[in-house]
Amino acid sequence: MHVLDWTMVCGYFLLMIVIGVWSHRRVNNVSDFFTAGGKMPWWLAGISHHMSGYSAVLFVAYAGVAYTDGITVYFWGFASIGIGVGIGSWLFAGRWNRLRSKLGVASPLEYLAKRYNVPTQQALAWSGSLLKIFDIAAKWYAVATLLHVFAGVDYNWGILITGTVTLVYCTVGGLWADALTDFGQFVIQAIAAVVMIVVVLGKLGGISALWTMWDKLPSNHLNPATAKYTTIFLLVYVLVKTLEYNGGMWNLAQRYMAAPSTAEARRGARLSSLLYLFWPIVLMLPMFAAPLLIPGVKNPNDSYAIMTTTFLPPGLVGLVLAGIFSHTMAMVSSDANAISAVITRDMMPVLWRKARAFTEVQGLRAARVTTVVFVAITMFVATQAEGLGGVLQIVVNWVAALMGPISIPLLLGMLPWFRRCGSRAALVSWAGGLLAYALVYYVFDANQTTLIATPILVSLVLYAGLGWAAPERAETTDRIIEAVNSESSAPAQAPEEGEAVRA
Repeated sequence: MHVLDWTMVCGYFLLMIVIGVWSHRRVNNVSDFFTAGGKMPWWLAGISHHMSGYSAVLFVAYAGVAYTDGITVYFWGFASIGIGVGIGSWLFAGRWNRLRSKLGVASPLEYLAKRYNVPTQQALAWSGSLLKIFDIAAKWYAVATLLHVFAGVDYNWGILITGTVTLVYCTVGGLWADALTDFGQFVIQAIAAVVMIVVVLGKLGGISALWTMWDKLPSNHLNPATAKYTTIFLLVYVLVKTLEYNGGMWNLAQRYMAAPSTAEARRGARLSSLLYLFWPIVLMLPMFAAPLLIPGVKNPNDSYAIMTTTFLPPGLVGLVLAGIFSHTMAMVSSDANAISAVITRDMMPVLWRKARAFTEVQGLRAARVTTVVFVAITMFVATQAEGLGGVLQIVVNWVAALMGPISIPLLLGMLPWFRRCGSRAALVSWAGGLLAYALVYYVFDANQTTLIATPILVSLVLYAGLGWAAPERAETTDRIIEAVNSESSAPAQAPEEGEAVRA
């Protein structure tokens, strides 16, 4: 790395901190910290939703799949998300927004205590938070891998540097800082992506390579599905990503909640959907071309970093690295904010009686402390990521497989078609999905498609089946469902005289 590259990276980090400090002025209470006070414009919510959805794993693990298998990674890795978010713009975005505007909810899990009961809420909160520790740890390790390849920085130092900068701006500025840095990161990433494409096309003979390079790649690189990433795997991934990216990944639900209205929440979701369908093609074009430019790479996960350090001049290497940082820092900061919301609003009041009577100042202080502790834990776990099976195994096998059992009671519980599903259905579907995962992973040693499909399908069948066979119907449940499904803008008359839904 040249001094110009380090200047670019340090300048990027400084910009993120400045945005965080500026955003601090807009955070006056817990609602501002977790949902931006419901004042985030739809275009910012959409870009933030998009940027919070993927990380440096794209430039490490997914770049490795692009190097060895070609375009299949776009179809199951990103087109599936675009389709899922498009479905969610119709099905879930407006309902999340109404939870905030009508019921005063500030945490994605806050309504579950009334929709089901406190034990169900706590089961989903604890299991989801634990899963997110490993998910975010994988993201830290991925960005540390790139920093190691780019500049020879030790993995642990790479985790510490990026984690500390992210921690500063997301702790002081809350969701406003997350969203505004997401936008700045999107601009930086766009410039870096265009630079990489120009350089790669120049190496391949000019702009005509956009349509001629495909004939030079191995024929199997042009298949949307492969022996490992089958068509069934792709279809299951659409189901998984529909749940994950519309609230199963709690930080993305916050983007819908932060919009001023239901209509703007839907517009933001549609913008994010379009970005997921088209923008990853721009980012991944150099990855698809990598076998032609750097054949014989020993570790395909290093291919994108090798291309960058080999072909780009000083200064531009730092720009691309800053663009890569932007993905991880966008996702992790928003995840940290969401987890902090769940711990502060849903878990602490159950564990600690004093937390139920927090003032606005105390609640805001607790939110910031929780964010610091959570990020610190993920950074520690990141130092052990390779021993946990590596980045791709954590992201694909663990997170994708376990997201279904956690998100099905959360998301389907808002829909009127599942109003007969109560706490029994929620807990049994959650436990059944986790047990199914343990069996197919540890006992039967199933293939990847079976590993991803089994937990979510088992949970879905148990949840819907128990709702039909052993319905649980309560007046509280009906009121919540009516509130989140009514187009009326009037605040709902919740069971506690219109107060926020709390544990």
